[in-house]
Order: sequence, then C-alpha cells, then structure tokens
Amino acid sequence: MTAFARRSLVLLTALVLPALAKAQTDSSSIIARGIRSIAITATDRVTHQADVATVNIGYELYGPDQPSAYAAASKASNAIIDALRSAGVPVDTIESQQQSVAPVESYQLNQFPANERASHAFVAQQSWTVRTSAEAAARVLDIAVKAGANKSGNIDWSLKDPNAASAEAAGKALQRARAQAEAMASGLNVKLGQLLYASNEVQAEPIRPVPMMAMAKAEPAAPRPLAINARQIETTATVYAVFAIE
Repeated sequence: MTAFARRSLVLLTALVLPALAKAQTDSSSIIARGIRSIAITATDRVTHQADVATVNIGYELYGPDQPSAYAAASKASNAIIDALRSAGVPVDTIESQQQSVAPVESYQLNQFPANERASHAFVAQQSWTVRTSAEAAARVLDIAVKAGANKSGNIDWSLKDPNAASAEAAGKALQRARAQAEAMASGLNVKLGQLLYASNEVQAEPIRPVPMMAMAKAEPAAPRPLAINARQIETTATVYAVFAIE
C-alpha cells in the first residue's frame, strides 16, 4: 500500500468511526475487533402500482330534532350497507369508523339560510372503510354513493405484499452501497472485502395526490362509476452497510 493510501485510510477511518459508534452492537463489534472497514449509507427506491384500495364512505344528514336526525341516519346507514352486501362486498372488509348524532354548533348553523336553520338543528354522521382490490375501488364507491353515502370518496392505496417491495428496495440500496464502497476502495488502492454488517430503514408512501371527496347527487339516470386509477406506491430503503477492506 502506498503512503498516500495509508494516509487516506487513516482519514477514512477517522470519518467512519463516529458513524459506527452510533450503529447497533453488531456494527460496533467490528471496531472492537480491529477490522479495517468502509461504512456506507445508501438509499434507493422502487415503485409499484397499488393493488389494494381502502375506500372511505359515509353520509351527513340533518334533522330538526334528534329523533328525526337519527331516523334519517338509520335509514341511510342500513341502505348503504345493504347495497354493499347485495353487490357481493364481503362483510369482513367493511369497518365502521365513526358515527354520531349531535346538535349543530351555532356558528355552523348560521352558515345555512335563515329559512333552513330549523331543519338543520341536528346532524347525523357515519363513516366506514371498505378494503377491496384496486380494480374494484370505483365500483364500491359507486354502489355506496348511489345508496346514499353523500360524504365519500377518499381512497387509501396500499400494496398487498409490502414486504416484497421493502426487500426489493433494500436490495437495490445495498447494491448501491457496495458500488459506492468499491469506488472508495479503488480510490484508496485497497480491495473491498465481504459485507460485515448491514441495517436498513424502509418507508412506503403514495406519490400522487388523494382524490377529491365525492358527493351523491340526484340524477335522472344512474351515472357510470367514476374513472379511478390506482396510485403508485414508492418504497424507499436506506441501508447502512459496513464492508471489510483487504
């Protein structure tokens, strides 16, 4: 090894040691054993189209008093669930989220025209989530809205097998880490050895905006379901890897 390489290696070790000190026990033991190494942090990502949709559906209804609002809520609630069940949506994919019947706050009541305030004294609200395939999201939303779910439309997109995407992203990040380590080793005139330690952190999130809320409207003829496309899910992995050098 040249004198320049030795000096560079000393400098590299001085930079790497603080990072290794913060790593887990397996990484710290590398230092304790005096193994010469290069530590790299690398990030990479993969993108897959969502294949699971969680459709948010619900309604908001008003009445002049609590019994009236509750009666309207009961009718709407059962009509929505009956419509979903009749369409073959499995019961165990439908989950209740929120339900309430309460007086309308004064500041909210004042937003209605004066001649409508008496009939809007109480508000009934209920919401559910329906977990289905990405392809069936538009159909589920269409069924619910046409049955009376006038406060619906948000869809949460996800992957059926997020672990596979995480593993793929971590694999790409580790490949990137090795490429960076090899380039660094080449600059130091040393040979990169085996992987001694690796840890990763994974994040997954959609990369498109959430659709607008959909409100039910009275139509002379039943409209077609909304045109809804599944979102892309980006899975990012950051890998901290330690490689031996020879």
